[in-house]
Amino acid sequence: MFKTFPQIGQPLSEEHVDFLKILSRSCRNAIVAMVANSQSGHPGGSCSVIDYLALLYAFIISQTGEDLVISNGHVSPAAYSILAEMGYISREEVVRDFRKNGSVFEGHITRHVPGIHYGTGPLGVGVSVACGIAQSEKLNGKNRRVFAVAGDGECDEGQVYEMMHYANKYKLDNYTLFIDYNQVQLTDSLKKVMPINLKQIFESADWNVMEIDGHDFEAMWKAIGDSYDSIKPTVILGHTVMGKGVSFMEPDGQDHLSTWHGIPPKPEQAEAELAGPLKMEKGEIELLDAFRKEVKWKPKDSSQYFTEQLAPMPGVKTGTPNILPAGTKADCRGAYGKALLNLAKENENIVAMTADLGGSVKTNVMGKEFPERVFEVGIAEQHMVSLAGGLSLSGFVPFASTFGVFMSSRAKDQARVNDINVTNVKMVSTHCGLSVGEDGPTHQAIDDMGSFLGMFNTHVLEPADANQTDRIIRYIASHYGNFYVRMGRHKFEVILKKDGTPFYGEGYEFEYGKADLIRTGTDVTVIAAGSMVSIAVGVADQLKNDLSVEVLAMSALKQIDREALITSLNKTGKLITIEDHNPHNGWASQINKVVAEEGLSVKIKNMAVEKYQLSGKPLELYDAAGIGPEDLKKTCLNL
Repeated sequence: MFKTFPQIGQPLSEEHVDFLKILSRSCRNAIVAMVANSQSGHPGGSCSVIDYLALLYAFIISQTGEDLVISNGHVSPAAYSILAEMGYISREEVVRDFRKNGSVFEGHITRHVPGIHYGTGPLGVGVSVACGIAQSEKLNGKNRRVFAVAGDGECDEGQVYEMMHYANKYKLDNYTLFIDYNQVQLTDSLKKVMPINLKQIFESADWNVMEIDGHDFEAMWKAIGDSYDSIKPTVILGHTVMGKGVSFMEPDGQDHLSTWHGIPPKPEQAEAELAGPLKMEKGEIELLDAFRKEVKWKPKDSSQYFTEQLAPMPGVKTGTPNILPAGTKADCRGAYGKALLNLAKENENIVAMTADLGGSVKTNVMGKEFPERVFEVGIAEQHMVSLAGGLSLSGFVPFASTFGVFMSSRAKDQARVNDINVTNVKMVSTHCGLSVGEDGPTHQAIDDMGSFLGMFNTHVLEPADANQTDRIIRYIASHYGNFYVRMGRHKFEVILKKDGTPFYGEGYEFEYGKADLIRTGTDVTVIAAGSMVSIAVGVADQLKNDLSVEVLAMSALKQIDREALITSLNKTGKLITIEDHNPHNGWASQINKVVAEEGLSVKIKNMAVEKYQLSGKPLELYDAAGIGPEDLKKTCLNL
């Protein structure tokens, strides 16, 4: 075994190279064994990228623990094989259980496996997450290097382009991306599926671009060393061969055939290879055993990666609520901006980002005082949400903001991968519902809550007015979990108690999942959310001499307050839901489900946006959609 570890910027010795050849061959042995045993997986790309991963882990990560994100998550056999060689996981277990039911060794890399910082699968996501981690290092003043690996076909994804420009803008010179340039995609060669010139693309984004042989350890080590000296983010284009090092795969890889991209070898093929070219000799095994004793950095137990949902986050100061007095007309987005600024003053780990909408979503309020902690990503919502995921796993509390239609549609995939990784991202969207007004149906987020309804680690909230918005923003900043907070655009008066004081004023504390009883009544129950609460309260007050209307304001879509709902409906026997959203996957669907589950026998009318509307002022659009004050009044009287 080599006597000393190589130093960055110094060439590898012959002993270093010989060791890496043995390490890579042992990894290929495991790759072939695990995909053959499972009869499932992606062996070709795993074998083409494993030389780089072996080098990176053996001589850098094993000693420093610097972060690596593998964006092309289907090369999990490569990731698991090198983690096993480092002694982080059991080689026997991963070969036996890879892709098997009940095993943490999933088909795409997952945070359940020690040593995997962020689980990936949908292509393009991981490179943005790595950006977030690199950005966090800059914020912390440490500037440790962050590594990422991606496939060449992955660079078809638009998110990769979003990431490239962001990394250049923010001068992430501590970011090194290796692209496994084997020129093969899933169905065919890169040339036939989508020919792209990666060198020119990255050069156009002003990256430090290096082209090397991705199987030449000395060339790769030199490129890594050179990246440490660059003042730009670095991409290493590693020309590789799919299936490299496996006798029956490599010829097809050299011809740029996709034969072995996602097809495992037959058992007899694997057995012959493992007993022949990939057989490990006793001395080689002993050498690798000796190396593992020199591994300094050990990953955390995977169970420590996952924080309990909604758990209070120690150390986060929530500041002093900003309470608007009775008679104040205000928009929720303005309250968000002020609360965010106050939180930023109290906590250095609060950061924010937006996609060319800082003035609209009010992150510019914080940006004026803390420009170094507010990141403008450009019109790049997908990158923004994944970037936030990386920042959240690095000790920061990121607020990512844009319009509801863009957050819930364009960035849904990225939010979903964050959800799977149990990150801590605060997605705050403005201009939701018909409240967006004159922008018209393309910008009417009337289906946005449904985008997050099926996610298990993302919580959906809708504040009733500016004062409750303030409290909700402080709550999500201080409690762990991904959140989607939706709010409209227009201004309306803060909600008052019957005595004329702000309902969400002095003494109010936000409690997740708790309904707020705004008005008591005996004839009909109106459950409202968002700006509809103001309308419901106004109608209840107007009808007080003719009808006793009970108004419940709800804010947590996924945790309906059953006790409050049952108590109210047992009294009134009639239920009206009203929302600035469609009825199919918003408040109506969730509340109706609870009513059915509880076996309550009540009359129900769901008032919601039933079709796209045209341009107009918010209150005009509410009337046009049948969710305005007069519509609610008639429904209350006629139900």
